Amino acid sequence: MTDKKWAYEDFEVGRSIDFGPRTVEAGEMIEFAREFDPQPMHLDEAAGKESLLGGLAASGLFTTSIFMSMMCDAYILDSTSQGSPGVDYVNFRRPLLAGDTVRGRTTVLSKRASASKPGLGFISVKHELFNQNDELVCDMANSGMFLLRKPGAAA
Repeated sequence: MTDKKWAYEDFEVGRSIDFGPRTVEAGEMIEFAREFDPQPMHLDEAAGKESLLGGLAASGLFTTSIFMSMMCDAYILDSTSQGSPGVDYVNFRRPLLAGDTVRGRTTVLSKRASASKPGLGFISVKHELFNQNDELVCDMANSGMFLLRKPGAAA
């Protein structure tokens, strides 16, 4: 038995979890880019405006990191999460620009209890990140591993 709010049994197929909002500041985007993705459009407003992105734009890695941080705050840190075996896909639909305010949504697509590890279940989810204009910025899908609240019960 766990005291965590979110265990395998709580992720029902079709359930959506909304989270955010979070405003993205230019300084945090630039700091991240300097260390991990120092392309000009991620470091300089003028270079971003001259690019296809149209302004100081976050690295895709920054976008997914912000997304992960928002999911952690919303439910993962209060869950029985055991991590993820990987990401199925990530699509960057439009740039995340300095000053954008984003919100996210996770939707459960499927779930199954592990056949080889009693007490563990896999949740397949789709994640979507929207900007302040309700435009899709990024979507991705992955599986997550969560402990069962009641390992002996059928899930």
